[in-house]
Amino acid sequence: MDDLKSGDLTIEVADADGAIKCTWRGKSNERNPPEVLRPWFDKLLAEATERKASIEMHFEKIEHFNSSTITALIKLIQVCRKSTLKLVMVYDQSLKWQRLSFDALRVFEKNDELFHLRSA
Repeated sequence: MDDLKSGDLTIEVADADGAIKCTWRGKSNERNPPEVLRPWFDKLLAEATERKASIEMHFEKIEHFNSSTITALIKLIQVCRKSTLKLVMVYDQSLKWQRLSFDALRVFEKNDELFHLRSA
């Protein structure tokens, strides 16, 4: 799986004990992030399905993302759940903007363990 580099955003991909670890860096400030993220997410989901791996999205090192990025992340959560792929999102709770953004995503946590938020 290749890293994603688009504008001010980089998502670095690494293997981590049965998971595909994706570390977000820089800023996701594109006008329409799904245009860039959706095709990359599709490849990521195909790779995770083929390898029977979970996906870990790490946001501790990202400087900023806009509300359109949240929309793309919500869609990713929904697609992962439908595909029964486990998805974990890790964020920095000490950063107010991250805490507020990810607390809003808690509504997607269910008892099925397919989506989980974790503070670093």
